[in-house]
Amino acid sequence: MAGRRTSNNRIRGPQSALTDFLASNNISAAQISADYERRRREAQERAEQEAAANGTIAEEDEQQPDERDETALQKKKRKRAEEKALAEIKQGKSSKKHKKSKKGNPEGDDSDDAFGMYTKSKPLPGQLENCEKCEKRFTVTAYSKTGAEGGLLCMKCSKELTDQKKKDDKVKKQAAAPRGRQRQKQSNLLDGIVGDGAVSLQDLCIKTIADNVHHLEELGDLPQSLLKRLSEIFSKRRVLLPRTLDLFLRSGLETIELTDCGKLEVEDYIKIFSFAPQIHTLSLQNAGQFKDGVIDYIMERDIPIQNLKLYAANLIVNSKWIEYFTKCGHRLESLQLKWLNCSLDDEAFMHLVEHCPNLKRLKLKQCWQLGDPAVAAMQHFQKLEHLSLHFKEPVSADNLVAMITAIGPNLRTLSLEAFYNADDSVLQAIHTHCTRLEKLRLTENDACTDAGYTELFTNWANPPLTFLDLSSNRSLDCDKPEGTEDLAGLATAGFEAMMVHSGSALRTLTIASCRHIEREGLANVWDGKKEYPCLKTVDVSFVKRMDTMVVAGLFKSCPQLTKLTAFGCFSVSDVMVPKGVALIGVPNAQDSIVQEGGYDLDSIVASMGLGAV
Repeated sequence: MAGRRTSNNRIRGPQSALTDFLASNNISAAQISADYERRRREAQERAEQEAAANGTIAEEDEQQPDERDETALQKKKRKRAEEKALAEIKQGKSSKKHKKSKKGNPEGDDSDDAFGMYTKSKPLPGQLENCEKCEKRFTVTAYSKTGAEGGLLCMKCSKELTDQKKKDDKVKKQAAAPRGRQRQKQSNLLDGIVGDGAVSLQDLCIKTIADNVHHLEELGDLPQSLLKRLSEIFSKRRVLLPRTLDLFLRSGLETIELTDCGKLEVEDYIKIFSFAPQIHTLSLQNAGQFKDGVIDYIMERDIPIQNLKLYAANLIVNSKWIEYFTKCGHRLESLQLKWLNCSLDDEAFMHLVEHCPNLKRLKLKQCWQLGDPAVAAMQHFQKLEHLSLHFKEPVSADNLVAMITAIGPNLRTLSLEAFYNADDSVLQAIHTHCTRLEKLRLTENDACTDAGYTELFTNWANPPLTFLDLSSNRSLDCDKPEGTEDLAGLATAGFEAMMVHSGSALRTLTIASCRHIEREGLANVWDGKKEYPCLKTVDVSFVKRMDTMVVAGLFKSCPQLTKLTAFGCFSVSDVMVPKGVALIGVPNAQDSIVQEGGYDLDSIVASMGLGAV
């Protein structure tokens, strides 16, 4: 009992730091002693072998042959045991740092393994350790965080590290999140939509509907304006399919406006009229499968269409157009056709003129088969108020003059695009006979001169225009890029006369590629003193005399400006854009193509020295 009591009540003193270190790293003192004895014996054997080679102990070696053989066996066993122990040591190492060093030096020798055996590993839970950051001693737990240098952190420093990491992740998320929103914002700015603050509830609802289009069953009784906007969004996302078409159909509907019908078939178009047989306004863009069968269905059911807008309906033959105009043309008040390559010719147009006496709006663009005969026949449209033409076939100036003379007094909109033979006589006819115009577009022409434009806008009886597009009216002579002596196209005098006549009411102005306008004329119009209170959208792309000072004057002279497009204006740079204005196309490779304003107008005027414009 005395022996048992002595062994149970044995008092052990405190262990040294070295003992704790060896125990925590699984280092055995017996193993160290065995390794020492092994190395000592090996050294002794090498000395004996050297002596035997020198002949000093030859007799002793002859008397003990069995002992040499036994020593070799023992040596082989020891090597085998050493390899086993070394493999166990390697397998027990879990330090990442040691793993990386082993990867960097795959051919490491035993000295590396011996060194790694003494390297410090991470303390185990329950042990004491000094905090890497504050150097306070604490008890290691399984939740202790690792610091920047590989040491452990106390609970307080670990919590601070976690909080800081959350803040950094939040900042990164906020910095990365606007990427998608920034793209949409840039797209809106390119469309001239500049909005500050939160999105309206209506816009948010529309976006939610568009995002969940495949889960919708019906849209309900939405107003036509929202249906049109949803149609545009669906078309942009390429989700206007036969299934989603049903969302826009309901009985009693009088207006159908679909922006992209590229994925609809003949049956889908017929379904539109079966759901809404009382349609008055039909607008279908990219209607490639709108064929003769659909026209037959409209005529059989006597659909009362008054406003028809079809884009890319190339599969309707001329005879079917003639039949439709003959039977249903008396109802038509508006006809807009575009991208008809081979389906509407001058013969079919004559039936349009004959059987559509109530037509008030006519838009024919990219209709390849129409030419001089069609323009000559247009003078019989006595009720026409809106006319937009863009033909591929050449049209003479005399036919244009005759047409404007006949129908010009009633016109409120006149658009003539790419009529290359139109000259100053056409401008004179507009000046004389058009006195009710609100919108005028004359583009892609080099036959009209600056003098003709000056006479057009000087003492013109027409009220000030609200929309004016004179883009690409310039000389096309490559040998004289600065223009000829008679200044073909819109130049300084015509531009100044135009702004004097219509500047007070003008809302949209496009003078893109009118490169003959001098800087003096631009600076005189937009000098910061004259004011154009209604002007909201301006396009001065490729007007090379535009510079930073003129743009600053434009900002000052147009207080309602929301969008300025200036592609190819290489003298415009480092512009301070007013708040609420989108500057698009300034050639600055360092910035985005769209610059949204955020400066106060007074500060811009002061910084730019506008008085020197």
